[in-house]
Amino acid sequence: MAQRRERIQPGPGQESVWDYPRPPAVVPTTDRIRVVHHGATIAETVGAVRVLETSQPPAFYIPRDDVADELIIPGSGRSFCEWKGPATYWSVIVDGDVVANAAWSYEDPTAPFAEIRGHVAFYARLMDECWVGDERVVANPGSFYGGWITSAVVGPFKGDPGTEYW
Repeated sequence: MAQRRERIQPGPGQESVWDYPRPPAVVPTTDRIRVVHHGATIAETVGAVRVLETSQPPAFYIPRDDVADELIIPGSGRSFCEWKGPATYWSVIVDGDVVANAAWSYEDPTAPFAEIRGHVAFYARLMDECWVGDERVVANPGSFYGGWITSAVVGPFKGDPGTEYW
């Protein structure tokens, strides 16, 4: 088990993921959020919400109305979040290329997370480009968490091997 590194002190205009609450918070953002794969814009919005949870970079949930319906199809598998409830997975399809389980949503979230109903979040590690404003994001480490790392957030971030028990 990896020992947790010390919290990085945020600079001006930054947030530490170690200051995010548990249970998570849902926070609207007016930043322009974009998801691009194989040159196709999968999603673009200025109406996303961020889910902020201790130790993890923000996950951006995009309204379904701002996702290209013809470019996502139902994925496979299920998971359960102790806070948000059961997750549904979505695959992205562009020019016949399918990226399995590239996104997720909560079709029937718990009451405190009702605001994310009708929204989809994408794994940056599976898409060619994900953007917050004019900044291209870095994917959350590991294969489970789907947060987006920008210069506005500091860690350390949960997700690398050995961090599952932080």
